[in-house]
This record gives sequence, structure tokens and C-alpha cells, in this order.
Amino acid sequence: MNLSKVRLVVADMDGTLLNSEGKVSARFFKQFALLKSNNIHFVAASGRQYFSISDKLDSIKDEITIIAENGGLAKHRETELVFNSLGLQRAKELVPILRQIDGAHIVLCGKDSAYLESKDMAFIELFREYYSKYTCVDDLCDVESDDIFKIALYHFESSEKHLYPHVSYLENEMKVKVSGHNWLDISHPNAHKGFALKIVQDYFGISREETMVFGDFNNDLEMLAEADFSFAMGNAHENVKKAARYQTKSNNQQGVEIVLEELIRSKTK
Repeated sequence: MNLSKVRLVVADMDGTLLNSEGKVSARFFKQFALLKSNNIHFVAASGRQYFSISDKLDSIKDEITIIAENGGLAKHRETELVFNSLGLQRAKELVPILRQIDGAHIVLCGKDSAYLESKDMAFIELFREYYSKYTCVDDLCDVESDDIFKIALYHFESSEKHLYPHVSYLENEMKVKVSGHNWLDISHPNAHKGFALKIVQDYFGISREETMVFGDFNNDLEMLAEADFSFAMGNAHENVKKAARYQTKSNNQQGVEIVLEELIRSKTK
């Protein structure tokens, strides 16, 4: 594995760069400085809200590219590279249908804010980990303005088992993605990390042969396909382990950092 040609490193956040406590390691921030000095650009790619990702990576946010909302938005500093909107009206049309799913918590994910109508405090506390800017409303159908990237659904037991069967029929016109054990996203057909990553690669003039990607769940599959150096985390979904060319340790064992250590060594030989 010749890592010396890598120029772009892309990492998912939850289950990948973040440990189970939702934290980025001090080791990574030290490695980032070395990546930068070796002209390697870093991309954080997540289903999270843009503001949440930038908060987690606050000290380096102006030096990286952020792919947020599972590819709905991508920004490098203040330059908007990708903007795939589901549309407020279409989102509002779906809300009454989604309310009928037992145990589903609905979030409208907008450019300016996320919106939720749930009064379940256990869900609201969990939700705050993923959304830094949000608005609580009595009725999601009363949201009057904002560009809506996606609808995020949450189920406390399993998104794959209790949410996906109810919304799979929407795949004919939208992207329906089980994005985590408990989360499912409904978005524009092009709103996925692979589409956004290709735009980022073109923007920086970097090929898939020069790209390294880390992921752990189904919403990472498309971007893993855009990199020759594709890594599944030790804690990854079986679909991801099958799709990736390589595997590293889990997020709690600093699997990303272990590979980055090898990458940095390959650049300094």
C-alpha cells in the first residue's frame, strides 16, 4: 500500500473520527498540523449539521473542507461547493405521513437551523449532540422559510428495522439512507457524500487515486467508492467492511489516527 501519493484525507465523524463520547482526540489535532505541512487536505464528511461539525473541529474549521447533511452541503471556508436542497414545500408534504410512523422523531434540517416538534426530552437531549443551531416549533408544517437539505428521522431502537420499511417507497424520487443505527435521512437524490466528494476532488484537482476515506456506516458507502484508499472502521456496518479495500481499528481505538500515523511516516521518509 503506497500511501505516499495521498493528497486528500476524508473522514466521517460519528463512529469514525469521533469516539463514543463524541470527542475528537488530541492526537488527531497534532496529526492535522503534520498533514497540512505535507500538503494533504482534510475533509470532514458527516450527516451532522454544518454548525455541529465546525464546532467539533473549531480550531481547524477554516483550514478544512466540511461536507455536511450527508452531502446536502459542502463548504471550504466561505466558498459553497455543494448545495442540494430537498425543498421546504416537499419536506412539509412528507411531515404528516412521517408522523404516522410509530416511534419516529422528525427533524427538518435547514441551512439556517434545524427544526423539531418533538416534546420528548430524552430525544431532545440526544438531538442537541448533532445540532448546534435548532428551533423548537409546535408544528413542523408551520416553518415558513429556510432551505431544507433533508428530513432526519430518529428511532430509539433501530432505524433499519422500524423506519426504513415505511419510507423505502420514496427511493424512486429521493435519496433514502439509513445513516446510523438510529438515524435515517430523506434528501435530494444527489445529496450523498460520494457526490459531494467528487465535487471537492474536482475543486482541488485531486484524483481518487490520491484520496483516502474512512467510514463506518451505510451513508459512507458512496464516498468510499470515490477513493483508492478506502478504510472501514473496526466498528463499521458489515456493508461498509465489504465495500472498503482496507480495515482499521474502531473509533474508540483511534483507528483513523493509526492510519494517519502511517500516512505521515510515508511522507517524511
